[in-house]
Amino acid sequence: MYKTRKRIVLVGMNIFSILFFVGITLFLLPEKTTASHSTVSFVVTVMVFLIAIFWGNRMRMILMNKVRKDTLESGETVIINEFIDKLRFCYSLDDFYLVIGDVLEKKGDCSVLFVDRYKNYILYNSPNRTSTSDSVRTKLDQNFTDSWQDGFYFFDHHIGVTSKYKKARGFFMCFEGQHLYVFCRYTKLFDVAVYDRLFEEYKRFISRTRTISTLSEISATTKEWEQLAVTQQSFLPQKIPNINKLKIATYYRPLVNVSGDYFSILPIDASKTLLMLGDVSGKGLPAALIMGLVMNTVKIIEDKEDLVSVIRAIDKAIKGMHLQDKYTVLFLGIVDTEKMRIRYINASMSDPIILSPSPDGYRIKPLTSNASLVGILDMGDVTVAEKRLFRGDTILMATDGVSEVMDDDGVELGDTDIYKKTLMAGAAKSPQEMVNDIVDLIMKYNGDKKLHDDVTMMIAKVGY
Repeated sequence: MYKTRKRIVLVGMNIFSILFFVGITLFLLPEKTTASHSTVSFVVTVMVFLIAIFWGNRMRMILMNKVRKDTLESGETVIINEFIDKLRFCYSLDDFYLVIGDVLEKKGDCSVLFVDRYKNYILYNSPNRTSTSDSVRTKLDQNFTDSWQDGFYFFDHHIGVTSKYKKARGFFMCFEGQHLYVFCRYTKLFDVAVYDRLFEEYKRFISRTRTISTLSEISATTKEWEQLAVTQQSFLPQKIPNINKLKIATYYRPLVNVSGDYFSILPIDASKTLLMLGDVSGKGLPAALIMGLVMNTVKIIEDKEDLVSVIRAIDKAIKGMHLQDKYTVLFLGIVDTEKMRIRYINASMSDPIILSPSPDGYRIKPLTSNASLVGILDMGDVTVAEKRLFRGDTILMATDGVSEVMDDDGVELGDTDIYKKTLMAGAAKSPQEMVNDIVDLIMKYNGDKKLHDDVTMMIAKVGY
């Protein structure tokens, strides 16, 4: 329905724009023209053409929004959209079952069966005669085996796959052996366009819960910490993406095998890149679990330019884990190399700065905190700050494991002139050379003793 009406709107508006333009042009063309009249007619025709394009696009946007509201955001399709929205913030099977009950069963009057085909085990079934029927389960077992190809499908009243959407009596999704069957007598009323989004969110949910489950299982035995560290580091970027006019270098050194520090580099489009760096409170396994949760939450969010929504999603995810006294500080910044600006939220990170070239050397511009701790307090209103960028600017983000390294007298590195001088000298170098200089300084300042915190930093140079 949505795709059909969308196609009708696009074709209709194109035809209308062409006819309107042709009609006005013919009306403006005189039967006999002089050179001056021809010039005027040409200019007027071009203006009419541009006006027709402008208002045609405006009308197309208005009609497309109305089509979306009338199809995907109204009627029975609202039930599936609500299920998708709530599924996005499910981090365990228990969360999933609650959403099934609240949305599909209570609001949608659907019957649901969730099966692990690899283990041949029923994980969830609605308490009604359809999903609890032995004959229904037998047919499902026979028709949809563990080798069934991943995807979403419709089935008819015989519980066989059907391509005739109007005759569907339900649908099911299959991803890596996890089969979700939804029996619904009015399946034909759901707009077909919603199923692509539903299946994508279902895949993310299955992957997310398996990752969290893996971390939890591994954390049960300390002898497998190294395996946990490998799993955890898989969340971090495996290589720095090649970004036009933005050179980036990173450093990550956990105190033990697992860490609460994290960072991410996520290109949004050709000119915008999301940079994230943060630190979870505490050490060890709980911090590692929250770290993985934060990374996954940011990864699955579609609109990464909406920094307020991103940080609120992280806050909700951490609070949903119900781990006492666990929170994170973090920096989220979108670097736009076309408009030469950085939009950011600094949630209580102490060190982010911009080193900007000037006639007298480099000036330090702090990216000051503008949000509270994430995951433990009420965040209140969150605003996005913005600063201009100039060619040659160097952005430094680091966890407190960098600035709080102490010498034998207990003086923190971040309070010393040598640290400031190292930053000033490094800003003229490549990001990787600057990282190397800071790491060398940390080790020398600490007297080559064992560090007492995780050390993580990211340096980005703009315009090169």
